[in-house]
Amino acid sequence: MYIDFADLLSNQVYHCMTQTIVPRPIAWVLSDNGQPTSYNLAPFSYFTAISSDPPLIMLSVGKKPDGSDKDTKVNIQNGKYCVVHIASAEQAKQVTESAKTLPYGESEIVQQQLELASFEGFALPRLADAPIAMACELFEMQSIGNTPQSMIILKVLHLYIEEQFATMNEGRMDLDTNALNPLGRLGGGEYWANGQSFTIQRPK
Repeated sequence: MYIDFADLLSNQVYHCMTQTIVPRPIAWVLSDNGQPTSYNLAPFSYFTAISSDPPLIMLSVGKKPDGSDKDTKVNIQNGKYCVVHIASAEQAKQVTESAKTLPYGESEIVQQQLELASFEGFALPRLADAPIAMACELFEMQSIGNTPQSMIILKVLHLYIEEQFATMNEGRMDLDTNALNPLGRLGGGEYWANGQSFTIQRPK
């Protein structure tokens, strides 16, 4: 099969990309709503590492259905900090539910009754049950594309990993990814974990 992107509408291109760039890691991002103890939580699978010196990761954040900026973009732009989590497959339903569009200021964490834990040396908390968390600071933000998307580059300041999944070997960290069972993203409502795909439909 040969597909020329020049012949496709943008939503068709998106479908092709999300069906073929697989599996994708998911950034489960906590950001500050700018209100006391109110935090936004949202997943993004246009996400990758781009540099180790400095340690940089990238999120690509689109718009809400009404064309306004997503809360994550607004919060990082205003507050400069966020926490990026890597979820386990057991958290797939929680990750999916946090993709639901809520009015600005309403917290997915409160809605799902998720537990928070302090992040040592960082102003924002982390999700207590997420096996990996990265404390991040805004490095650069650019508007790209015709829609446009927000390309958000974050500098990782601190890393948290549940001790049961990580060991040190001659100064290098070894991660037991089979035990961690990280959640990956496929196309449509499909996810990937430990060699198996499964489907959870995104909430409206």
